[in-house]
Amino acid sequence: MTSTSTKAPIDLPPSYRIPLAVMGLAVPLAFVQLWLGGLVGAFGLFLLAQSLTLTLRFTDSALDIYRRTTLIRRFPYAEWQHWEIFWQPLPVLFYFREVNSIHFLPILFDPSELRACLETHCAMDQDSE
Repeated sequence: MTSTSTKAPIDLPPSYRIPLAVMGLAVPLAFVQLWLGGLVGAFGLFLLAQSLTLTLRFTDSALDIYRRTTLIRRFPYAEWQHWEIFWQPLPVLFYFREVNSIHFLPILFDPSELRACLETHCAMDQDSE
């Protein structure tokens, strides 16, 4: 599953579409229910902060997640069983399953680059569509 060549790591650029869409949705919701609009708006701000501080780095052996310059989690491709990007018209959720756990991440990165990196590093694991 792991690539045999040594390539430079690929850092995905952030995408602010989902955080901005969630914050935009908060405005009309606030007219209906102020507390609901505030809650959705706060979630949008949280997603925006995550977009600004998190980096996905694809290396030859693992997907690394960084908060600014600090590595916070490593997911070795050898442990991956399946991955999927949900809702193709507007990708909003990235799912992958490892041997002992599953993970759901909002798409806070360029979805086309995410798909290209996944197909390059984990092509045998993706079997949907």
